[in-house]
Amino acid sequence: MADLSINLAGIKSPNPFWLASAPPTNTGYQVQRAFEAGWGGAVWKTLGDPIINTSSRFAAVNFNGQRVAGFNNIELITDRPLDVNLKEIYETKKRFPNHAVVASLMVEPKQEKWHEIVKRVEDVGVDGLELNFGCPHGMAERGMGAASGQQPDLVEAQTYWVKEVAKTPVIVKLTPNITDITVTARHAVKGGADAISLINTINSLAGVDIHTWNTVPHIGGKGAHGGYCGPAVKPIALNMVAECARHPEVTVPISGIGGISTWQDVVEFMLMGSTAIQVCTAAMHHGFRIVEEMIDGLNNYLDEKGLASVTELTGKSVSKYSNWGDLNLNYKVVARINEENCINCNKCHIACEDTSHQCIDMLTNADGKAILKVREEDCVGCNLCSIVCPAEGAIDMVEIDSGLPPMTWNERQQVVGGLSGAYSKAEVV
Repeated sequence: MADLSINLAGIKSPNPFWLASAPPTNTGYQVQRAFEAGWGGAVWKTLGDPIINTSSRFAAVNFNGQRVAGFNNIELITDRPLDVNLKEIYETKKRFPNHAVVASLMVEPKQEKWHEIVKRVEDVGVDGLELNFGCPHGMAERGMGAASGQQPDLVEAQTYWVKEVAKTPVIVKLTPNITDITVTARHAVKGGADAISLINTINSLAGVDIHTWNTVPHIGGKGAHGGYCGPAVKPIALNMVAECARHPEVTVPISGIGGISTWQDVVEFMLMGSTAIQVCTAAMHHGFRIVEEMIDGLNNYLDEKGLASVTELTGKSVSKYSNWGDLNLNYKVVARINEENCINCNKCHIACEDTSHQCIDMLTNADGKAILKVREEDCVGCNLCSIVCPAEGAIDMVEIDSGLPPMTWNERQQVVGGLSGAYSKAEVV
């Protein structure tokens, strides 16, 4: 069995499965129950000046029969006194000394405010700090959360202020509500961050009730934008993690967050650069015990791959993630339909005929049976037919030899511009 233990910038835990700063980590009772279930770490629900939350505050987006494909919240940071939280953090760490207990923090962007809360929190024995520069609602209107996280200079300055007094590792949690997340990641590193975590929630409105015309959720007939998370945000989160992981100036480890629900998701985030991962929505949907299946699945996967440690996964796919201009334009795949698995639903034909390249023909074979066949010479390998096909194994995307040497768009432009003699003019037309 592989070693699942990790070390994120000096913060050790028995496995990479952490609970994110959110409702599941609101109290010592919850965090301790999570550790008993198998979670390796927890980021405590954000500490700061206690606030007043609304009722109601959660909403979900269901899709095609799947409950909670996306999750929206307008909940803010802790609404419990700081002293109560600190007492419970101390008790939790004392009871679970080998688990990672990280305190999420959010205060006004003032040096003295950061110094004060850091000292108080570290006095109770936390393993690290996470600076919440991501919350997109409520706190942002007060100049904190995403309002700070969207200003690179302020990210750098606040990180620096924390590092002036912090004795434990500092993680900076980044907002996705920005044009280029690597900009704020770089400024976090410049400010002295020991690690970064991403993503926080995405600005969203879960929906509108078409019968009452109220937003979902609503508070007495009024609503506000909230933070979106859950499985629906995973592709966005995975891209942002990868962008930071491959950036030469982002030289710190990453805690990946965003739509992680299964052990397979964990593997993907780690391959794209994460050292640890954080989970929220899946735990809220299914409870703390989901970690058992995640641990078992990850263990089995590592054994199948012959890996001795989960840390061997981190970053292994980063080099495969590039820019569009570096992709081989002469790489060729085509769709092939397997008659024995095809159920003749015609979804591939409809999708191709109406919205793609009209290269799937409806024919009749020698036995008089209706079949579908791809004209490979016209197929561009877009994958649409295989995506909409409901029958497992009915359509394969097959690599074929294009007869041309590899060539990227960037290389083509060099040739066309006369900057390189690697290809002939005829090969790039």
